[in-house]
Amino acid sequence: MARAALGWGIRELAKRASISATTVTRFENGVAQPNKVTLLSMERALTDAGVEFTNGEAPGVRLRRKEV
Repeated sequence: MARAALGWGIRELAKRASISATTVTRFENGVAQPNKVTLLSMERALTDAGVEFTNGEAPGVRLRRKEV
């Protein structure tokens, strides 16, 4: 969902997180769980691009508003 909110394909996330596209695909398809380093790399790539991970009553993601 976070990747889609940015309009990124699998390859774009993989490139920005410095991991392989196969790793992203396996994680998204539930075939494998990423290790901590991989998960942090993906999270950093997404947050650097403007994604906010939310929690509480409505866990999910949203894009930060751009400052004018």
